[in-house]
Amino acid sequence: MTDITNSLDLASMRAHASEAVSMLKLLGNEDRLMLLCQISLQERTVTELEQLTGITQPTLSQQLGVLRREGLVSTRREGKFIWYQLADARALQLMQVVHQLFCGPAAHGAQS
Repeated sequence: MTDITNSLDLASMRAHASEAVSMLKLLGNEDRLMLLCQISLQERTVTELEQLTGITQPTLSQQLGVLRREGLVSTRREGKFIWYQLADARALQLMQVVHQLFCGPAAHGAQS
């Protein structure tokens, strides 16, 4: 493993630590994590999200509300449907890292 201190700007991390912690807390909920996984793939309706994730309607609405308030997702209305899309590119980048670390080929050998 390379020396991580050579690549980290610790002063910058200190300045942005609160923002980073807030984003990571949002990903720290399994339902929100799975919703972001689906929304990061493509724009989705509430009905689609319910079917794809198995999250029940009340919980789904609550967690989508949190993601929207925090600016990670945005919505648009089309007729009677509300479409959710990813609104923060940093969330997509984090989702890619999470997927790589926990779902990709390297994840299977890393749990030693």
